[in-house]
Amino acid sequence: MSLPFDQRDGFIWMNGKMLPWKDARLHVLSHGLHYASCVFEGERAYGGRIFKSTEHSERFLKSAQVLDFEIPYTVAELDAAKAACVEINGFQSCYVRPVAWRGSEMMAVAAQHATINVAIATWDWPSMFDVEQKMKGIRLDIADYRRPDPQCAPCDSKAAGLYMICTISKHRAERKGYADAMMLDWQGRVAECTGANIFFVKDGVIHTPIADCFLDGITRRTVIGLAKKRGFEVIERRIMPEELASMQECFLTGTGAEVTPVSEIGPYNFQPGAISRTLVEDYTAEVTPRSKAA
Repeated sequence: MSLPFDQRDGFIWMNGKMLPWKDARLHVLSHGLHYASCVFEGERAYGGRIFKSTEHSERFLKSAQVLDFEIPYTVAELDAAKAACVEINGFQSCYVRPVAWRGSEMMAVAAQHATINVAIATWDWPSMFDVEQKMKGIRLDIADYRRPDPQCAPCDSKAAGLYMICTISKHRAERKGYADAMMLDWQGRVAECTGANIFFVKDGVIHTPIADCFLDGITRRTVIGLAKKRGFEVIERRIMPEELASMQECFLTGTGAEVTPVSEIGPYNFQPGAISRTLVEDYTAEVTPRSKAA
């Protein structure tokens, strides 16, 4: 079993200061814990450099605004704090987690005067699979819970509360032997997985759901750009579950997943192929820091 996250060594940036890892704490009556007034980012550093750090910081600020609070740091300050956190912990390939939450000054649904706390943590996280392992594809279940109607939840925010059904769905999938679960939206259309966006390939054309009830991921946008650069047609549209029977390839995108091919979703099977491999390799090249001489 890996070391619990509250018992690790290193440093966490919290409210403008670099603290010893074990000293970065919050009170049990923090509003963010009880009422989910919390937003976060999932980022990754390669060769000591955070990939698209500024885009993540911008989304971090926007997520907080959607939840009706202001993060008290600028994009530039957040970028600098994240870079410092990676450096002081001595990481090259690592995960980067900024998080902001309402504090413990008020404990009720309304908490306009609660302090906004911000922390940044990093931990070692090399790529999970090499290309050949990835090309075997992972198996997905189909989740019971669905992504909510945008009129019922702040779907354009990376808000902690939105991940409750993701955790439940992933746990259920893992108990059945799957790696993850694909989620439908509130109207029964294909949406995303519990922590990654999803793509399909049919007759050389890439199809992906319209991101209107889930996050338009930064990795998603990156991969769409890489695919178009290769000359692949990418269509963002509504996809019904029964269409999966005619799809030939499937892959996921996300900070953790990077680009991960899929071999099975419930009763539907796919064969990870040339387009998936190309995008796995192109994404790896995109995130790999280039030497200054290059």
